[in-house]
Amino acid sequence: MSPGELVRALLRRWYVLVLAVLLTAAGAYQVLRPAQSYLSSAVVVLKPPVTDNQPNQLANLQPPLAAVSYAIIQQMESSAGEAELAAAGVHGTYKLIPRNSGTSATPRYLIPSLQVQAEQPELIAADAAVRQIIEVYTKHLQDMQTAQGIPSASRMSVDLLVPPSAAAELGTKSRGLAGVALLGAVGGVLAALWTDQFLNRRRLRRGADTARPRPAEDRIQAVPLPR
Repeated sequence: MSPGELVRALLRRWYVLVLAVLLTAAGAYQVLRPAQSYLSSAVVVLKPPVTDNQPNQLANLQPPLAAVSYAIIQQMESSAGEAELAAAGVHGTYKLIPRNSGTSATPRYLIPSLQVQAEQPELIAADAAVRQIIEVYTKHLQDMQTAQGIPSASRMSVDLLVPPSAAAELGTKSRGLAGVALLGAVGGVLAALWTDQFLNRRRLRRGADTARPRPAEDRIQAVPLPR
């Protein structure tokens, strides 16, 4: 299709382009006035029990603690764990992000910290969801140690390093508008071209049916009877 044919096809199906413009405007309005949401985040750390030779819990963090923490995360991210969180009142979007990168002073996988995030339409609800997730995380840890018969004095514990703090989600509106405009332009042109081809094929089919010769029985002329 040449550029001239493309332009003529778009002009013939201008009403499709108008519909695409209206839909694009509706999408742009949603980008400019999005539904407000809040993202709450907290950080917890899994700590070993206090011992006589190591009274400082933070100085006794070992890589196996990170493995235990990750095992609990896998339990909570399973289908059963998602159902458990839903029963506890946690809905919407949430994430469990292990933070075990470490530094030069604390090598990788030495500090078993976990970042918990939850997104909700209300600020209080986002903080409440994070607290509920931490409660379920702590319960999984206690149940795991109870199943192994570990005494209370020798059990690992969960400490809250950073309390839940929610903030409004602010997206980049310029990128959203650019994406909506691109989708609207491409979608509108493709829809107009498809509509033009569909209607042209339909018109040609009708013309062919009209020009097709009628069957022989339809062309039989009345023969005059002899007198």
